[in-house]
Amino acid sequence: MDSQTIVAPMTPAGVSAVAALRVSGVRVRDVVAALFGERAAKSLEPRRASLGNARDPQGGKLIDSLLYLFFEGPNSYTGEDVLELYPHGNPLIVRELLQVIRGLDGVRLAEPGEFTRRAFLNGKMDLAQAESVADVIHSANRAELENAHRLLGGALSKKVATLAEQVKDISARLELDVDFAEEEADPDYATWGKKIEAIRGSVAALLESFRGGSVRRLPLAVLYGAPNAGKSSLVNALLGEDRILVSDIPGTTRDFVEVRLFLPGGEVRLVDTAGIAARATDRLDALSMQKSREILEEADMKILVLDGAQACHPEPTPDFIVYSKSDLRASCSQQQTSLQVSSKTGEGLDDLRMAINGHLFKEVGNSEDFWITSEREKACLEDALAGIDRALDLIRKNPAVELLAFEMQLVRRALQSITGEISSEDILQSIFAGFCIGK
Repeated sequence: MDSQTIVAPMTPAGVSAVAALRVSGVRVRDVVAALFGERAAKSLEPRRASLGNARDPQGGKLIDSLLYLFFEGPNSYTGEDVLELYPHGNPLIVRELLQVIRGLDGVRLAEPGEFTRRAFLNGKMDLAQAESVADVIHSANRAELENAHRLLGGALSKKVATLAEQVKDISARLELDVDFAEEEADPDYATWGKKIEAIRGSVAALLESFRGGSVRRLPLAVLYGAPNAGKSSLVNALLGEDRILVSDIPGTTRDFVEVRLFLPGGEVRLVDTAGIAARATDRLDALSMQKSREILEEADMKILVLDGAQACHPEPTPDFIVYSKSDLRASCSQQQTSLQVSSKTGEGLDDLRMAINGHLFKEVGNSEDFWITSEREKACLEDALAGIDRALDLIRKNPAVELLAFEMQLVRRALQSITGEISSEDILQSIFAGFCIGK
């Protein structure tokens, strides 16, 4: 492992109240001495916040007055000595701190994901847990975040370790049969088959749980209906602010307008579309309605907005119907779930939020359930499953026990690759290259 000390910002670029930087490696105490003086370096106490004036060691110029925390290895995120700095969130301050720290001998800018990579290499987490760190950061909704925390807590790792141990036990017994093949009776293939079938079921269940996590897309809810049905007013009411222009004049909204709505399950894209009428009034109106129909094709939830005097819109079929003027509600022959809402009084708004939340964010059945999101882990499980199937096929054909033992060794290696017990430099580089620099 690289012996150089690394530094990187942990917070995004831009102005904020507070920024954060992380330093990890053998030169952490030297960094403290350079910024705050030798006395501060000698009096460092792990996990104790200190306030100090960070100065440029070359000329003594004040950079910022800031808080800093020291974590002594191995009791730190990376397993090395770690320093966290919390300056004011002025990009000029952050840049100057980085320049001063990088200017010290043996200190360089961290590569993407290098802090987490060092945590893996130092045994602070296994490879499956390291991959889940990115899921924690990029989860798009509450269910994904809870799943990421389960993976980071070792839910997958424990399951894989149990399976690998079961395979190891079978392999050991098979290899024992190989060693004493001339002295023992024929192996009991029926017993081996039952045990391997049980392992196959567990591996297949993990594979079936896979949900790709490489491209996360916020769910899309689209409001549509006739001109002047109250769609824009409803969006403003859901947001609690006047984000979209509202008018009594039909056709005020000419293009779809997208906003973000925060719900208990996560964030959604909420779109207000131009009204869809039976006939366009002009070419611009026709283009507006075409845009509305196009965005509806992408929708995860289509919400038809009707005022009380309107009949149900025949096309497209909605997932949910909202009556924006409950005192004028008309009968509707369609059987979709419906709700009466008033943008003016707030009646039904909370129910509508929960209806959208329930449609777009499905409940996870058991608090212990989890799914895998890594393509790499999926490939490892596929390799393990293929090896198990080959072993079962060999058992059916009453093979030489040597071949069966070899296949089970391959299965075990595939499982161990998930947690990083067996890994290559290329695999590690591929995984951590997708992380942000500060993680």
